[in-house]
Amino acid sequence: MRLLKREGNGRLSIQEFYGANIPQYAVLSHTWGAGEVTFDDVRSSNQGREKESFRKINFCGRQAAKDGIEWFWVDTCCIDKSSSAELSEAINSMFKWYEDSTKCYVYLPDVSTYHFRSELDKRRWFTRGWTLQELVAPKTVEFFTEEEDMIGSKASLTKHLQRITNLPIEVLQGAPLSDFTPQEKMSWSSNR
Repeated sequence: MRLLKREGNGRLSIQEFYGANIPQYAVLSHTWGAGEVTFDDVRSSNQGREKESFRKINFCGRQAAKDGIEWFWVDTCCIDKSSSAELSEAINSMFKWYEDSTKCYVYLPDVSTYHFRSELDKRRWFTRGWTLQELVAPKTVEFFTEEEDMIGSKASLTKHLQRITNLPIEVLQGAPLSDFTPQEKMSWSSNR
């Protein structure tokens, strides 16, 4: 697993960790857009800073540092997608990586701090199948607006999230997924 670290000068470093040597880390949950920062960008000297998506990566690093977490993971730039073997392994490992994270930050660039309650259920993040695991797997999920303000957590927004997603409250509160049938789990993604 590769993790990112924000250096004192604001630059990113990337390091690979194995097995029991993986430190505490935060993850960024987001929707992809045009011009995502890639693994190759992070390894290069400019690090994709000119791309619009660098903002959310920089946000994740700053937020992790505020929370006392040195390392963070972002799918777009921690996975070398030019390697089909690595991409396949990452897809199979992703739920576990989210589950093992210290915190998951959901970045919602289409939600403003001042109107989030009326805007939240109409946002792209709630329509994507991939983001379902990013809501269910981590123990701690925090939601941030385009202004990078935290609007709540999975715990504080449980009833609101249940209404938007139709997930059982027990799932949002961390019930083991083995308590639910495959059919129930499949139904959770039916509106995504």
